[in-house]
Amino acid sequence: MDLLHALIALGFIALGAVLQRVAGMGVGMIAAPTLSLLVGPIAGVTLSNVAASVAALILFLMLRRHVDWPRFLRLAPLLIAGSFLGAWAVASLDHGWLEILLGTCILIAIAAALGLQQRFTLTGNSAVYGSGAVAGFMNTTAGVAGPALAVYAVAAKWEQRSWAATLQPIFLLANLTSIGTKALFGAAVPGDVHVPWPVWGAVLLGAPLGILIGSRVARRVDPAKARVLALCIASAGGVLAVVRGVGELVG
Repeated sequence: MDLLHALIALGFIALGAVLQRVAGMGVGMIAAPTLSLLVGPIAGVTLSNVAASVAALILFLMLRRHVDWPRFLRLAPLLIAGSFLGAWAVASLDHGWLEILLGTCILIAIAAALGLQQRFTLTGNSAVYGSGAVAGFMNTTAGVAGPALAVYAVAAKWEQRSWAATLQPIFLLANLTSIGTKALFGAAVPGDVHVPWPVWGAVLLGAPLGILIGSRVARRVDPAKARVLALCIASAGGVLAVVRGVGELVG
């Protein structure tokens, strides 16, 4: 069973990394709901944070010349603030409610990214700060920062190449902060949860494997279509998380 879980984790993390290489985001949205179903919502999101950190570091090194550093510096403080609020929520809620929160955050973010991004034009620091805070909170509680930033990027007319490159240091900061704040609140990996070593191996290897594959197909795949695919796959995981959370509360 440990090996099966590791293979499932490896496959979905690699798929997320392929999509992140092509479209700028994907690891957190694909890995978080998958790993949460395998090892529980708290440990699953933390493992997703680890996988997303690995992917973001590799892609940052590859795309660093296109990073928009002024926008990164405006987003960074609120990412950290949102992460502290998210860590408090993770430490305070029981598993059932946390599953529902995780799934709901994913579904709300996806709905916003698919349905609202073309209807508004966002300008000024308030839009940047709001996006940063929401992304930090969602990344810590649900492992998904990308959709909140996608809404801002499209509405603010942020050019795709610069946006995809700038997301990588944002994701790296967001995920390392999420791990750190949850550890500070004692909510990174519960003491009664055992994560098998093969699953840890899959978490560390999935992102490099997916980026390697994604680098070969990036020129042949439309980034917009890859982004929509990532959102659709993540929505299935979000629905499953909500259903399982409701089942735990009812049961």
